[in-house]
Amino acid sequence: MKITDIEISSISVPLKRPFKTSLRTVNSVEDIVVMIKTDSGNVGFGEAPPTGVITGDTKGAILGAIDDHIKKTIIGMDVEHFEEILIKLNRCIVNNTSAKAAIDIALYDLYGQLYKTPLYKLLGGYKKELITDITISVNEPNEMAKDSLHAIGLGYKTLKVKVGKDSRTDILRLKAVRDIVGYDINIRIDANQGWKPKEAILTLRKIEDAGLNIEFVEQPVDAHDIEGLKFVTDNISIPVMADESVFSPMDALKILQTHAADFINIKLMKTGGIYNASKICSMAEIYGTQCMIGCMLESKISVTAAAHLASAKSIITKIDLDGPILCSEDPIIGGAVFNESFIELSTAPGLGIKGVKSNFLV
Repeated sequence: MKITDIEISSISVPLKRPFKTSLRTVNSVEDIVVMIKTDSGNVGFGEAPPTGVITGDTKGAILGAIDDHIKKTIIGMDVEHFEEILIKLNRCIVNNTSAKAAIDIALYDLYGQLYKTPLYKLLGGYKKELITDITISVNEPNEMAKDSLHAIGLGYKTLKVKVGKDSRTDILRLKAVRDIVGYDINIRIDANQGWKPKEAILTLRKIEDAGLNIEFVEQPVDAHDIEGLKFVTDNISIPVMADESVFSPMDALKILQTHAADFINIKLMKTGGIYNASKICSMAEIYGTQCMIGCMLESKISVTAAAHLASAKSIITKIDLDGPILCSEDPIIGGAVFNESFIELSTAPGLGIKGVKSNFLV
């Protein structure tokens, strides 16, 4: 199964409602889709969102990395030499994790097809079904309460509530959400780097004192402030999750060795795909640190890949894969089935992706 070509296209999918965090507001998914073609007729699908504010990867950067570096590196190689392809992919250009992730995902799709097996079984086969949370965008407290109640009505048991815009209002936001959903619903919060370390500690202690029963807080401080992250972790009782602080396996190792956070959030667009994400899983197992699998604003191709990894690894105990659910329509044929909080993987080889609906291509 030799790689003969890599085709690139773009999709545009409106969201059901604007997605708001402390970093950005987004109204639609605008992603790059890759198709790796082979001499056997098999096609591997991958995807990458240009999320410059988090990964630094713009649409132009993703296209340039693939066209100018990745294509000439892997075209002509045989999928049977899987490890060699992945090593060369990761070495052919520094950073550019989103472009690497799109290609990595497509390669893993082909790898599953080569052995006629669903990817999650090749990666570990721990479980086949997942339950995801859903994100509640940062808005005024009453609007967030209404959005939370709507999510509960759809069957969600875990809410990921965005905060980090203004610490005083953040507490009001969480009180409004907790008051309307009650205490049988799990609430985790994501500050998206929105607080300074002392501000984070003060805010989170007030949240603790208010008895709001928060599962964990994700990335309370700046991504590069590992000392600040550890300072927060050491001074609050709410568990802390590192997200933007962890891109590479080396980043994860630093967090694990210093215990700068209690959990690690793995996202394929940060790690450069499944290959490096699997390394983070292995290190987390050694340190006994549970992981969450997350996503950017992505459609079903790359989120299906993330779901396969989550299904394969026992160390991934928390699921935040609501990207396809936030889209107004599903542009992808095949792949995992996303039925609100319930995710079921396909038994088809690889990722089970069959194609992209033409009306979403731009």
